[in-house]
Amino acid sequence: MAETEGGTAPSEHRQLSSSTAGPEDARSDARIEATEEGASNGGEARTEATMERPSMGGEARTEATEERASKGGEARTEATEERASKGGEARTEATEEGFGSVSAVPTPEQFKLRRFFVLRPGTLNQAIRDVEALVDKEVDGSVQSIWLMAEVDHWNNEKERIVLITDNSLLVFKYDFVMFNCDQFHRIPLNFVDRISHGTFSFPKHSLLQREGEGVRVFWDRLREPSFASRWNPFATDMPFITFTYHPVRQMDDKFSSLCDIQKFREQLKDAAQKVHTIKPVPGKANGVLVLNQPILIEAYVGLMSFLGNQNKLGYCMARGNIGF
Repeated sequence: MAETEGGTAPSEHRQLSSSTAGPEDARSDARIEATEEGASNGGEARTEATMERPSMGGEARTEATEERASKGGEARTEATEERASKGGEARTEATEEGFGSVSAVPTPEQFKLRRFFVLRPGTLNQAIRDVEALVDKEVDGSVQSIWLMAEVDHWNNEKERIVLITDNSLLVFKYDFVMFNCDQFHRIPLNFVDRISHGTFSFPKHSLLQREGEGVRVFWDRLREPSFASRWNPFATDMPFITFTYHPVRQMDDKFSSLCDIQKFREQLKDAAQKVHTIKPVPGKANGVLVLNQPILIEAYVGLMSFLGNQNKLGYCMARGNIGF
């Protein structure tokens, strides 16, 4: 019995323990399950809430950021464009003001004038050096002024000329701007110049010719009239006068405009001639220069040669196109 009781004790103990712990374990399991379920549900809820809040907040923040960025970008873009536009307009106005009347794009008339060799860089400077080298210091004295003009002969032919006024002489040069060579020149002593007439060109009543513009004619032998043979000879060089008019390149720029100004040339020639008349008077001639404002008569009637020559500018050194085969 003792053994039986002693042997059953542990077993009972175990059974009692088992029977006693049953309800507690059930409650414990229930609490655990409830806790786990609550934890699970709460965790999922919290997780969902947490995920939902950041997601919603992120979306809201993203939308707000994008909206602010978009508005800020648009504002900065508009401000930049406005500044750029104002700056561009200001630079454009400053540029236009700085350049003044200079045209960036040549006019069609200037394109035509570029065919004259005298306009090529360095050509005119070289020509002036060449003709100045031909000035005789003992006879002509120092050079006072240099002019670029067109001579109109007694048959209405235009010819390109470089004209120099010196202390004692009027020098007229026929210069080849292509070969850089002076072909011929004419020296007129200033103390022989007795008359200068200026005005528009005129022709005889039945002449078929016409010429626009103004000219200046210089006379140096008032007592001698051109002979009949000289009048009708287109190559005559013994005429007692010479006639000038504007060179076509005078409209190119201000430099050539002053270089081709026949009115200033007339004034300077008159002053220089008056001075020489006082210093070196010619015996038997009236001293002084008579200046007349009157039409300049050219006694030519048909002038087919001058018409073709002047239309094609044959008296000028200029490019006339390419000829090839």
